[in-house]
Amino acid sequence: MKRRRLFALALVLLLLVPAGCSGKVHLEGKVTFTDGTPLDLGTVCFETDNFLARGTIRPDGTYDVGSLSDNDGLPPGTYNVYVTGTEKEVARDKDDYPVFTPTVDPKYAGAKTSGLTVTVPAATGAFDFQVEPYVPPKKTAR
Repeated sequence: MKRRRLFALALVLLLLVPAGCSGKVHLEGKVTFTDGTPLDLGTVCFETDNFLARGTIRPDGTYDVGSLSDNDGLPPGTYNVYVTGTEKEVARDKDDYPVFTPTVDPKYAGAKTSGLTVTVPAATGAFDFQVEPYVPPKKTAR
């Protein structure tokens, strides 16, 4: 009799554990530059003090967010968002090594500096972001 109760309790716990792990929201969106062209490759990250989720930006600028994979969702709540773009090869140096330049203004690469914050609802959501392109510093004459 005791074994049956333990088995029943174990079965109930097994059924409840997945229910407690749910509650993630599917989130998608698009990242574009201020002129409307899509950021064609990069990552968008959603961060709280104890959670991080990310999405890979596709060539058309769209993304899906997840914590373990790109589209498994994230819990509702308020997130700081940051965006990184893949660097572009712009030249070759004297030894024929590629020279890269960022595509996105570096301020968007940090959760505290990007200025991007969203509140994810309890239902599926979409968030589009506009970022400024990287502008190389002007060289000053000496």
